[in-house]
Amino acid sequence: MPSSKAFPAVIEVVVEIPAGSRNKYEFDEVARVIRLDRVLSSAVYYNFDYGFIEGTRADDGDHTDAMLLIDERTFPGCHVWARPVGVLRMADEKGVDFKVLCVALADPLYAHIEALRQVSPHKLLEIEQFFQTYKNLEDKSVEIDGWAGVAETLEILRTDRQRWLTERAALAEQAALAEQATQGDEAERT
Repeated sequence: MPSSKAFPAVIEVVVEIPAGSRNKYEFDEVARVIRLDRVLSSAVYYNFDYGFIEGTRADDGDHTDAMLLIDERTFPGCHVWARPVGVLRMADEKGVDFKVLCVALADPLYAHIEALRQVSPHKLLEIEQFFQTYKNLEDKSVEIDGWAGVAETLEILRTDRQRWLTERAALAEQAALAEQATQGDEAERT
């Protein structure tokens, strides 16, 4: 059984959107639920399971985005151990946006894949085409900057993991300071 100790070679993907869906679901970190963000306006659907990588924070403030290759679609909230095999570099209205392509370790049809060169070139084109068109009718533009291999992908994941750990440490420090202030207030009242 994989674990987070193997990160970034093995990652935990949390699926938000199953393949075949036009619904754009997003994880609400505050409420800890998956919410419907919108239904895609263009006549396209996700041709891969889509979600995020647990324990990461990308430049845009969200978890690092993940596209999961798996033979049977999963469901929103499903956690899947996966191997990152590449990254689609792109930019949208929020800035640079990396999409990490992963393969499900529990799927024998994909578990052997370790690099982009082993993924069907047509599948990679389908993914690019999806991202080039899925926001067209929303008057938003997306720029595709091509694929990068495993080495760059792992570096992005290390950076995003460090950003998440730094954020967690700052939140823990804030909570400790708030607790000290509360204890100080209670001591003054007695």
